[in-house]
Amino acid sequence: MSFGSMLHEYGHRWQFGNCAPRAALGRGIRLHEFYAVTLVATALVLLAAFSSLIAFRFGAPLLLLFLSIGLATGVDGLGIDFSDFPLAYVVGSLALAVVLFDSGYGTSLQSFKLSAGPALTLATVGVLLTTGLLGLAAYLLFDFTYLEGLLLGAILASTDAAAVFFLLRIGGINIRDRVRSTLEVESGTNDPMAIFLAIALVELISKGSGSDGLSFELVRLFVEQMGIGLIMGMLGGLLIVFVLRRLQIEQGLAPIFMLALALMVFAFTGMIGGSGFLAVYVAGIYAGSRKLPATSAIKRFQDGMTWLSQIVMFLVLGLLATPSQFPEILLPAVLLALFLVFIARPIAVWLCLLPFDFTQRETGFIAWVGLRGAVSILLGIVPVVGNMENGEVFFNTAFIVVMISLVLQGWTIKPLAKRLGLIIPPRIGAIDKVELDLPGSANHELLAYRVVAGSPVLRGERIPRWAMPSLVIRDGKSMRYQYAGRLRENDQVYLFIAPSYSKLLDRLFATEAPVEEDDGEFFGTFAISPATHVRDLDEAYGPLSITDSERGKTVAEMITQRVGGRADYADRVRLGTIVLIVRDIDEHGHIASVGVSMEPVESPTTWPIFVNIRELAHATRDYLRRKRDGASGKTPVEK
Repeated sequence: MSFGSMLHEYGHRWQFGNCAPRAALGRGIRLHEFYAVTLVATALVLLAAFSSLIAFRFGAPLLLLFLSIGLATGVDGLGIDFSDFPLAYVVGSLALAVVLFDSGYGTSLQSFKLSAGPALTLATVGVLLTTGLLGLAAYLLFDFTYLEGLLLGAILASTDAAAVFFLLRIGGINIRDRVRSTLEVESGTNDPMAIFLAIALVELISKGSGSDGLSFELVRLFVEQMGIGLIMGMLGGLLIVFVLRRLQIEQGLAPIFMLALALMVFAFTGMIGGSGFLAVYVAGIYAGSRKLPATSAIKRFQDGMTWLSQIVMFLVLGLLATPSQFPEILLPAVLLALFLVFIARPIAVWLCLLPFDFTQRETGFIAWVGLRGAVSILLGIVPVVGNMENGEVFFNTAFIVVMISLVLQGWTIKPLAKRLGLIIPPRIGAIDKVELDLPGSANHELLAYRVVAGSPVLRGERIPRWAMPSLVIRDGKSMRYQYAGRLRENDQVYLFIAPSYSKLLDRLFATEAPVEEDDGEFFGTFAISPATHVRDLDEAYGPLSITDSERGKTVAEMITQRVGGRADYADRVRLGTIVLIVRDIDEHGHIASVGVSMEPVESPTTWPIFVNIRELAHATRDYLRRKRDGASGKTPVEK
């Protein structure tokens, strides 16, 4: 009996209620098979969890290991025959809902606002462009109609939230906040678009609709699903916050309430015709942006459930694959994967980010961090479940493309970020901090810091007056802060502070940031005041690539405007022959120091790809100016 059929057998025969296991055995259930299935399933989960040690040590894409374990234990490996596509789709969808909710919960509202424009453009227009380009390539590479090619393009159009979040947050890649937020928000919001396109195209192909049916029907379905998903996500977030704030919930039950409510939002939205995946992601963003009780317990529980969901999802999808079927489609699938990585994704990203002020290197990095993962394999199940002809070709192709993407892109993201000079030097060094929950709607936060060697507070710097230190634990003994005297290394200090002030204390309890050889190069050769006027820079180092309106602004105002209304640490703005770098931000979020680099980093390519509209306009203006001067016989000196 196969693994999948065994699960079905239990599902049909097991009766819950007053019947005892012996009565169940009398009706034909072999209890030892149930234990065998449980043993195998838990062993696979444990093996996947242990494999994380390999991933962290050698920098391997962890999700690739999960998939590989599923493949190795599947029908062509150790022989576990799991071929239940509908069950895999259900399990994968629930796991994806958990991952998306946690992705939204971990995305701050500030980061979302910072990157909403470029990220949502990538999640909508970018998915459509990628679908169209991949659809054309699939039509040429496979024996598909154009609609079937578009379906394969939609299956592969979205980036994977689990893969992107793991590599950026856990992989230690510290890049500019706007770039990281754009990638994270894109990966969380483009799944609903791709899922909608894939399911809608399967329905159209199954009904025998021609390309004429693509227009009105798809637009109507899109507006309906995304509109309902957005509304229900906001209402669901409100419900989650209301329940956790108003009900006196025991701390251990709060995370269960939150996850159960999130899955209810996902399921109910899908039932009424909306995008449950969009709804659960929006609900996560809203809930994560509000002050909730039992935050620490919720965070720990969410982390564990997200890891478990990713492991189960990738293991199930790996078990479902049949590698012996891969050779017959291997060549076109590999060519499609290379086309996606090197042509379709870069073109789509470049066109979507043209209106936004990303540098050429940042746009190139965003184009490369387009990892495909569980969502593409999950969507590859849809044609099989929809009883489409050659449905397994879609699934096997998606699986091959995902494996190539994880190997090719997943292993090279951090080296590429270093190569492009996008790794930001840390502002502060090591810090040991714990946020503790306060009951109710307290308007203070309770933080616990461990005093580390080399920190300013250990050198005698005073704690600010707005912080209220209350307790010090030294050598296992607690004492009031007033009687502790000078703080010592390894002391634990408990302080009450107003919300959002914790970052100001972090520097006080942190070691000095390690100085790398290229830190000076990254932040420029010298610093200027943010109150310096742009016209003064233009007169000293010009002509610079600035507009007439920018000449009257200060450097801080000009940088803030160019980066989207809020400057952040390590933001960079190129002005022709110089680059301005934000060296520091004060407690109010204003620019405190600006570095100037007189030798701009060379562009990664001389080709006019990945440049934004501003750079295109300046390049066109300079070209026309040189052409006009050449026609008049003037040299730059004579001019």
